[in-house]
Amino acid sequence: MQQQNRSWFALITFCATTALVAALGLALLFASATVAYAVAHSLQAPATPPAADQSAPATQKISGMITDSKCGAKHAKGSRKSPAECTRACVRGGAKYTLVDGDKIYTLDGKEEQLERVAGERATIEGTLDGSTIKVVSVSSQNAQ
Repeated sequence: MQQQNRSWFALITFCATTALVAALGLALLFASATVAYAVAHSLQAPATPPAADQSAPATQKISGMITDSKCGAKHAKGSRKSPAECTRACVRGGAKYTLVDGDKIYTLDGKEEQLERVAGERATIEGTLDGSTIKVVSVSSQNAQ
């Protein structure tokens, strides 16, 4: 009878040990998979920019000559039109208002009625710069200053 008790005890010990090792192995496997997923997910998530970068772009003031995208800085001399008249005529014909500041040319977007008043003149444009386009916020003539 003692021999039989030992074999049952050995069988129960063997099964319990096997179940415990399997449970620990699965727990280790799941924990490793969770850590690997978290690391991979954190590497793919874009970093959030600082709060200052999330605000609207700052406006700038740029001064120059208000002209059009067709003529640029040089209007046709034989047209007998002033720079202002030529600029307005070109814009009516489909050209865009531009600001020429030295060798830089900016396309102006918005406030066309204000730009029409200062066409052909030096002016200061306040707006947000996006590449070579200025989203116009305000226009002030330098002739009036």
